[in-house]
Order: sequence, then structure tokens, then C-alpha cells
Amino acid sequence: MKTIIRQATIVNEQKQFIADLLIYNGRIEKISKQIDCPTEQFNEINAEGLYLLPGMIDDQVHFRDPGLTHKADIFTESRAAVAGGITSFMDMPNTIPNTLTQALLEEKYQLASMKSLANYSFFMGISKDNLDEALRTDTETVCGITDDGLYFDNDEGILSNYPEFLEQLFAKSPTLVALHSEDDSIIRKNLIEYKKVYGENIEPKHHSEIRSAEACLESTKRVIDIAKKHNNRLHFFHISTGQEALLFDNKVAAREKRITAEACIHHLVFNTTDYEKLGNKIKWNPSIKSSADNEMLIQCLNDNHLDIVATDHAPHTWLEKTGDYFQAKSGGPLVQHALIALLELYHDGKMSIEKIVEKASHHVSDIYRLVDRGYIREGYYADLVLVDLNTQQRINQEELLYKCGWTPFSDKIFRSKIKKTFINGNLVFDEGKINDNPFGHRLLFEKIR
Repeated sequence: MKTIIRQATIVNEQKQFIADLLIYNGRIEKISKQIDCPTEQFNEINAEGLYLLPGMIDDQVHFRDPGLTHKADIFTESRAAVAGGITSFMDMPNTIPNTLTQALLEEKYQLASMKSLANYSFFMGISKDNLDEALRTDTETVCGITDDGLYFDNDEGILSNYPEFLEQLFAKSPTLVALHSEDDSIIRKNLIEYKKVYGENIEPKHHSEIRSAEACLESTKRVIDIAKKHNNRLHFFHISTGQEALLFDNKVAAREKRITAEACIHHLVFNTTDYEKLGNKIKWNPSIKSSADNEMLIQCLNDNHLDIVATDHAPHTWLEKTGDYFQAKSGGPLVQHALIALLELYHDGKMSIEKIVEKASHHVSDIYRLVDRGYIREGYYADLVLVDLNTQQRINQEELLYKCGWTPFSDKIFRSKIKKTFINGNLVFDEGKINDNPFGHRLLFEKIR
């Protein structure tokens, strides 16, 4: 059965236009001002007044499956993702066991094939002991290699703090390497100073001072310098400071860059003034920074120093988020509300809807070299989201789909609403109703990146 979406305002490739769109066999068959056909042969959706966007592609999630499924799993979190207009995701390797072998990586793909409502890819993990194994990663079927969420050596440190190993990795890797960048020595020094003053009673607001802007900036500078020597394909996750963002080139098209970077939703919409109200709900690594950093990150998305937007969706149970500074885990759930949170920047006049689509979809496809996704083009997969930009909604507990059961956006009023989400042409989310079949496909990539 074919589906026609009628008279939507399509936002694609820096343009808005009203048109019909025909879906057949999972792909976009035709886009035209008017598509004529016998109505009995088609499913027809009236989209007048609604905006049709390519689905958001989230390149950084922690869906916790396998091994940590008490707080999330591929089924529950992909369900939340499609309700939020995210049609594809890329998951991190800090599951149990850590994804440090090709066999464990393929096991995660098998899980997703049976459980995921959205399209999926999984990063191969890297540590000091598995360089050769990581370098065997297939560039056409795996999004890349990362250390995100993993410790590099003896349960301590992240890869950005080991320049000699980075030299080896960057010299040899044929695929994209994505890194979490913070300087461990600066963080340790800051933590010692705060423990002297506060003991065990460090408040959440001090997280941004312990995991400071300096720790981010120094690490990111160091990693960029090494990567430039090798011209390897490097991507930085969750840039959280304006100073870091300015380190990245904005003169080259996203697809052609060798070093790319992203901002995350929480670093755009929360800042240090929110710790008083939200406390550990907004404890992330890297930490939430200042309102000035919010503004600079948004500016750097607009002027292309930063290439994409992601969530770093990292759910923990509420019990795991409570307790003192040392007990409360870093991370939080975001996929169900990421796109509408991003659209608040449109409503506030800080980012055009065309730019939002570019950062949430087009550029993700470009920098990862995704095959036939991320754009509204004839022949591309029909991964689409219909959005009402003129309907408010208040976020309430009863509508949360996260297994962890909480959100930092509780009681927040958003000015947009996700109406429908299509995955490979299938209507998976429809006005609050979800089709729970595993419609997601494994993402594929161009061989050379």
C-alpha cells in the first residue's frame, strides 16, 4: 500500500515549500505540488498546516542494552525516540559487557533487529587492549569507533588523555573515531580542592566548576593538534563550551571536513542557573556550563563551527540520580523531547527551522556518510516526522516512555508537538499511538569516510 502525505510544508535543504509526498516500499517515490491518484489505492494523510521534516538522526545515545536493562533497553528507548521524531540512532559501547570485540558488536545488532522501532547503528568501543580488534571495524556497516562511556586503562581516564595512544589510533584508523574530550588531570585537581572545602557535601552546582570549561578546552585543543597531523576522520561528541566550539573550522562543507563536532540538547537549553532547581537531574559529563556558553554554542551551530546536534541520551534510574555528589550518576533521558526542545530555538528566533533540520538530519547524514537517509529526496528512505509548530504541550509524568520514568523537562511547556513519525515508510508514531513492531533497519554507510 502506498501512502500520500498531502500539502505538508516540507523543510529540506534550506528551503520550505508546500507539496504532496508519495511513499512506496519504504522510500520516497515522488514529491510534487500535487500527486493525482485513485484514493482507494492509497493511505492518505492530510498534512495542511503541518511541517514535514526528515527524521532526527541522533549519533549519541546510551540505550543500556545489554547488561543495564533495569534502566533502559533498545525497545523502550527506541519507542521514546520515535515518539520524539528521532528516526535513527547510534549507540555507545558502555554496555555490559563493554562492546570491545567484533562478536559483541554483532550481538548488539542482533538485539536491535528484534527490538528497535528506529533505525540503528552501534559504535565499536576502544581501550588500551583492543586496538587491532577495533581497527577491524567494517566502515560500511558500523558508524565508527569510540571511547565514550568507557575507561581507557585500569578503570581510569578517557582516551583524550593518552596522546601516545591517539597517535597510533589516528595513524591507522580507516573509519570515523568519535571521542569524549575532557582533561582528567584538571578535573582531579579541581575535585581535590572542592573536597578540601566541602568534604562529602559538594552541591550539584559545583559540578560545572569541577568538570570545568578549562578541562574541556585544554583536552580538545590537544586532540585536535594530534588529529591534524594524521588527517584522520575525527568527530567530537558533546562540545559544551563556546571557546571549544570556536576551535572548529566553519569554512568547509560538513561532508568534507576531517574534524567535526556536535552540541547536545542539554548544553543548549540548560545552564548553571538551573542547578538550583534541577540539581542532579542536569548532572552530565561534560557538565552544564554558563548561559554565555548556551548562546555561543547556538551561534556556532548557526555559523557552522559546530556541525550537528545530538542528545547523549543516558538514562539512569531515579535512585541512581539521588544521593550525594559522589553517588549521583551523570546523564539523563532526552530522546522523547529532543526535537521539540530544539524547536524552541526556532520559536525564540535563535535558529531557523531550516538550520535545525540541517543540524539534526542533513549534516549527520553528511559527516557519517549515511546511505540514502537524512534528506527528503526521491529515492531516499521515508524517515519522516510531521510536526505541529502551533500546538503547545506540557510534559507530564503519565506520557513519559523512558524506562527510567523521569525527565529534566517535567512540567515544561513546549510550543511544538510531534504528530506522526515514519520509519522506512511505516507510520510508527501517530498522535500518541505507537506501532511496536521492530521497523528499524541497520544503518549503512559509504565505504570511504
